[in-house]
Amino acid sequence: MSTKRSYKEGCSVSHALDLVGERWALLVVRELLLGPKRFSDLQDALSGASSNILSIRLHDLEAIGVLRKYRADAPVSRLVYELTDWGHSLEPVLFALGNWATKSPYWDPQAPSTVDSLVLALRARAQFLFAAGAPVAGICDMRVDDYRLFTLRFSEAGLVVTRPAGSDPDAVVEIDARTLKMLINGDETLDDAVDEGRVKLGGDERLIRSLIK
Repeated sequence: MSTKRSYKEGCSVSHALDLVGERWALLVVRELLLGPKRFSDLQDALSGASSNILSIRLHDLEAIGVLRKYRADAPVSRLVYELTDWGHSLEPVLFALGNWATKSPYWDPQAPSTVDSLVLALRARAQFLFAAGAPVAGICDMRVDDYRLFTLRFSEAGLVVTRPAGSDPDAVVEIDARTLKMLINGDETLDDAVDEGRVKLGGDERLIRSLIK
């Protein structure tokens, strides 16, 4: 753990900020919640962070056990970063922070968002909508911007989202990031987006319609 900055308090909140309170640290966690990524993937998503700062954050998060790096062999050998179980346990913390921030008068929901943050917004919405379990069970593959693939698993446990896409889905959704953001913000309806050709649905439409109207 980096010792450059610390609140030096016994309070667990201050210790949490010692661990993940540096700029970009929690956004690195956010970008890894749905699965491993390469350094270049994280750079693309967190374009406001310099490569040096991103390297430092990754090093510090690895040092304290929030993430780990390893060399993946398929489809080609590459170094990737993934969250540990302890790192994944930050998910409800991030969701709670995000929900708290929606009440802020300074929040701009129209500002740019990463694709992963939009898909995670669906996951957070499902926690509210599916408190008693998803109304329809099944697997939905979602393709965002033609190349980002996600698997949405609807069940009695709610919604689990992973990257990349799975196999033999019950439904398929193709959508662009801008349209997904508009649907999440409630700026248009799913039917309107489908009619205009910006969303393509296949298979059991009830899955995605239980999440987006």
